[in-house]
Amino acid sequence: MKPPALVQVLAFAACLALSPAAVALPNVHAVAQAVDDHYNHMQSLQANFTEIYQGSGVERVESGTLWLKKPGKMRWEYRSPEEKLFVGDGKDAWLYLPAEKQVRKSSMRNLDDLRSPLAFLLGKTKLEKELRVLSFAPDVQPWKPEDAMLRGVPRGMEDRVSQVLLEVTPGHQIARILIQGVDDSITEYRFSDQKENLEIPDGKFHFSAPAGSEVVEDQAGQ
Repeated sequence: MKPPALVQVLAFAACLALSPAAVALPNVHAVAQAVDDHYNHMQSLQANFTEIYQGSGVERVESGTLWLKKPGKMRWEYRSPEEKLFVGDGKDAWLYLPAEKQVRKSSMRNLDDLRSPLAFLLGKTKLEKELRVLSFAPDVQPWKPEDAMLRGVPRGMEDRVSQVLLEVTPGHQIARILIQGVDDSITEYRFSDQKENLEIPDGKFHFSAPAGSEVVEDQAGQ
């Protein structure tokens, strides 16, 4: 399952941005533990997202709404520039492309898709286990000046991902993710209006293929 396909679990990073967060967040270990604690106590999340892809001379900007719910459920509703839907129920995932009248189905266990960077937040988070060479990234401009930038490499993804950057707010939320591929492509996710621990019905993460759509099953998750 692609568009633009790459990652599963994330990595964080290099040496804190020069901001007020530098005082409040003295070292990478402390930041990682604070993010772990924040997300391990979170049961659900709703946020607006913007996805920006740059690579091979192409730039694409898409936006919509994201819902996450433990254990392992996610729903990405793309509204602009065209509608599409990505749903994971913790076991299976579906990508529905209305313009193509096609549904692509995959096992979430084997999922290799750029929408799964947040999948690790749906389980027991342990950043320093998931991310190799975790450090601060003082050379990277944060979206918001008070945020800290982290850099790292997702374990087991070194052949596809050269680095991942995470922007962490003073409240230990992840506000932005940048994934740099070994092909120098960059996929960025920005999250705004984050609302935690809402009552989200499980039905939000169920999917039935619309009548007339082609269903393509991909057991390998590619």
